[in-house]
Amino acid sequence: MGDPKRIKKKYSTPIHPWQAERIEEEKELTREYGFRNKTEIWKINSILRNFLRQAKRLAATKTEQSEKEKNQLLDRLKRLGLLPETASLDDVLDISLKDLLERRLQTLVFRKGLSRSVKQARQFIVHRHIEVDKKKITVPSYLVSKSEEPLISFIPSSSLSSPDHPERKQEEKKEAPKKEKTVKKPKKHEGKKQTVKKEVKTKKTENKKEKAEETKQEKKE
Repeated sequence: MGDPKRIKKKYSTPIHPWQAERIEEEKELTREYGFRNKTEIWKINSILRNFLRQAKRLAATKTEQSEKEKNQLLDRLKRLGLLPETASLDDVLDISLKDLLERRLQTLVFRKGLSRSVKQARQFIVHRHIEVDKKKITVPSYLVSKSEEPLISFIPSSSLSSPDHPERKQEEKKEAPKKEKTVKKPKKHEGKKQTVKKEVKTKKTENKKEKAEETKQEKKE
């Protein structure tokens, strides 16, 4: 039989493992695009680096073979919707990581409103509920071409194909009614209490004044 072929990695890990800025960016991307782990980000990043590497190499050489490869690269990026039809080789260098992430099947299922969240879109794809151009695809990181984008739908045999399915209903956020501030009116018995207290205070002050005058007269005598 011979020795089995060693499978090489399809991505490259970061050079430095502890970079605070990169770690924060990866956390934000995992929350926004619903990644299972960071290796999915590294795989997409390595695909982007391959595109940029090819563009730099083809820009430096001018041969018949390089022209063919140049046209093939541009056609592929245009099919994926990463470049406009009038783009040149220099425009390849402007492609960002988020541009590639927006072409993933998981992202497009969520953007088209077929799921309530990005994580739910991943669940639908893995559980064989999604098809692209009548082909069942179970890979969330599948890069969808521009022609395939309108053909993303649920499989007809799936229970999720009906829009009345409870998992497909979008939850509408209801605004809570604003509470009007009500001014509390003083109760009748409270008003009476206040008047009684004032009368008691006035009587006390009058008694004190009378006592003070009596003590002054006694001292004079």
